[in-house]
Amino acid sequence: MKTIPPDAGGPGEHGLPPLKGRIEANAALGPLTWFRVGGPAEYLVKPASAADLAQFLRALPGDTPITAIGAASNLIIRDGGIPGVVIRLARGFSTVTVEADGIVCGAAALDATVAEHAAAAGLGGLEFLCGIPGSIGGAVAMNAGAYGSDMAACLDWAEVVSRTGEQLRLPAAELHLSYRHSKLPPGAVVTRARLRAAPADQRLIASRMAEIRESRTATQPVRARTGGSTFANPPGMKAWELIDSAGCRGLTRGGAQVSELHCNFLLNTGDATAADLEGLGEEVRRRVLTATGVTLAWEIRRIGQPLARAEVVA
Repeated sequence: MKTIPPDAGGPGEHGLPPLKGRIEANAALGPLTWFRVGGPAEYLVKPASAADLAQFLRALPGDTPITAIGAASNLIIRDGGIPGVVIRLARGFSTVTVEADGIVCGAAALDATVAEHAAAAGLGGLEFLCGIPGSIGGAVAMNAGAYGSDMAACLDWAEVVSRTGEQLRLPAAELHLSYRHSKLPPGAVVTRARLRAAPADQRLIASRMAEIRESRTATQPVRARTGGSTFANPPGMKAWELIDSAGCRGLTRGGAQVSELHCNFLLNTGDATAADLEGLGEEVRRRVLTATGVTLAWEIRRIGQPLARAEVVA
């Protein structure tokens, strides 16, 4: 990693710019992910505030790789780990503020927590968030959605820190939200967002959230080491139906398995590696393409370096 030049404010103890938050070298990332797999971060950076992050990024050399992770619920970190700086927003970014017609929330606030705050305030339209594992920053970045709605339907604006350390507020229209995708500025880190909501009957809100939770528990492996939906639904199709029709339900590779309850979920049955999970996912894609002619697109992010080339299931 490049040393910070003297005019950048002087390096901290790790040779990185000073930070009010925490910097940890060779930090284990696997325990932070829902799959519980993956190698370490060269440096794990936890800024104290958006201003702290902005100052850090302004002083960070432009050739230093950066990767932002949130709740790591829809993520495979490869076994070789992640070079450069991994940014993870924590306590200072989890505030939730209720307004008359919406919610302002930090990027580290969990989706379900935001849904609960809205429900308690009698604000409707955000119930779908209780069925999405993850945090608001990740939800903005991938336009997360489920149960008939998504972030595009409720996002007013998102605040980000750019790779060069600028703090920006971007209207939703500038993010060009589409199916599981947003056009954030390259290298930008979401720090806060505002979600629209409208006054509604609290009993109806509670009923809808209970319905979503019951459906999720009945149809998804919510208590397993998993990562949410593995593949995006192709237009007019359901990924799980394609996977099932290709005979992949219950398919295994090492400690990884295609869930028998919902076959668009991969599971770590106890001793899986990231290579097991990614290799199994690639085998599912191969079998679905052979059986149906459809190429599934990964919805789960796969980042970092492999220890070795992933093998295909025999």
